Amino acid sequence: MGKNDEKKELEDNDYRNEESSDTDQQQPAHDSKGRNGSHDEPPSKPSQPQPSEHEDEGEEDPNIVDWDGPNDPHNPRNWPTKAKIFNLLLVILLTLLTPLASSMFAPGVPEVLQDFRTGSTTLAEFVVSIYILGFAIGPLLISPMSEMYGRIPVYIVCNVMFEIFTIACAVSSSLNQLIVFRFFAGCFGVCPVTLGGASISDLMDQDKRGVAMSLFGMGPLLGPVIGPVAGAYLAAAEGWRWTFWLIAIAFGVCAIAHAALCRETYAPVLLARKTKRLQKETGNQDLRSRLDDGLPNKTRFSRAMVRPFKMLLFSPIVSLMALYVAFVYGILYLLYTTFTFVFQQYYGFSDGDVGLTYIASGIGMFIGLFLIGGSSDRILRRLAAKHGGELKPEYRLIPLMFTAWTIPVGLFIYGWTAQYNEQWAVPLFGTLLFGVGMIAALICVQQYLIDAFTIYAASAVAANTVLRSIVGGVLPLAGLSMYDALGLGWGNSLLAFIALAMVPIPFAFYIWGEKIRKRPISL
Repeated sequence: MGKNDEKKELEDNDYRNEESSDTDQQQPAHDSKGRNGSHDEPPSKPSQPQPSEHEDEGEEDPNIVDWDGPNDPHNPRNWPTKAKIFNLLLVILLTLLTPLASSMFAPGVPEVLQDFRTGSTTLAEFVVSIYILGFAIGPLLISPMSEMYGRIPVYIVCNVMFEIFTIACAVSSSLNQLIVFRFFAGCFGVCPVTLGGASISDLMDQDKRGVAMSLFGMGPLLGPVIGPVAGAYLAAAEGWRWTFWLIAIAFGVCAIAHAALCRETYAPVLLARKTKRLQKETGNQDLRSRLDDGLPNKTRFSRAMVRPFKMLLFSPIVSLMALYVAFVYGILYLLYTTFTFVFQQYYGFSDGDVGLTYIASGIGMFIGLFLIGGSSDRILRRLAAKHGGELKPEYRLIPLMFTAWTIPVGLFIYGWTAQYNEQWAVPLFGTLLFGVGMIAALICVQQYLIDAFTIYAASAVAANTVLRSIVGGVLPLAGLSMYDALGLGWGNSLLAFIALAMVPIPFAFYIWGEKIRKRPISL
């Protein structure tokens, strides 16, 4: 190996050590001297590229292209606050609308079956859940494409395709067409859910992401709460097709605004563009980005494609955290798909009244959002100040450690009070408690994965989204059968006991997470 090649490899190794934990290098993203393995970087800049070992020794390569200092205005971390808020607001709106499509259509399913002259309950469940299964497939392509070409091109392509397939759902002429179009709408609609957290990581310093992540995390959960309520009245007034038209109109407006006004935020792509511009201006073809891994596109794409699977298989952080969130997410959809059965059979609610039962869990989610959004960054900064300024990703798990118990407790209350036909507000209070823990699990785990994996945040979130969507699409199919076999009390108790067994997971990673992140994993 020549001197230049050796130097290039060492610099690449330095960058990977700094920008991701759980990578193929021996050094973790967060060592005893600072968050990114640097003695010089202040704690408020968690994932900015750090000077390499060779640069510290006065051997800086003049052909390396980096940001023009720590205050470079082209670095998304240094954009004006208004620009950051505007970008994030549009992403959050997109993240609200695509999960909304998962459940807003559900109240109109009986009318769909009538229009297409079928009475199959299996097809009725499948036409709803197929959208969530699309959410499981999309991230496998969306994540690697964003890490190769940037966030904005992937957003634009996926937004256009989601719009097309949503309109196709509205005009479908058979149930088979509707199922196929729903699946592809889910595949492309998961884009903002997959990339939203990574976009926040691109724009926000580590100790300032808490509120943004809390608002972003509400989309996948608030959509299923609002959807059935709005969908029930819209389907009754205008028919089931208008649930798709309304989503298409609202999403189209947001997608156009996003494409026209938002800028690229992914640092490797921005520095690659800067490198090409400087190569053209100076004629120096030896220039290369500080974040360039030197791999051909084919190799980079193949690695990016398998990275979420590697994370699920070989990173305990990703696998166990994703399993925890997936199970809780599956319970959410199981509850939502069985509310009609429970509250009509046990309490005699009308169709309109059943739609209102979703609000209780939504209130719980707002309570959790308030608690986590207001405390996450403060906890991170306070603990960092006590430990030499080190912003450990594990600090993000503390709110979940205090709220994880609300999931099993809420399920116990909901199941047994409904079983014995207690006043309807009591089981709904159980769903409120469940909502608090649900939002805590989703937000805290996403924050932890993003802080721990930095440059590979999109892949970590994709791995989480894939498993979450599979369980969310499959587990509800067993809901009514489980209640028939075990009853509401023991059926929900079974779920509660499993959730209770998972409560120690955030505690375990808070204690041992840093050691696990230091283990070398080839990504």
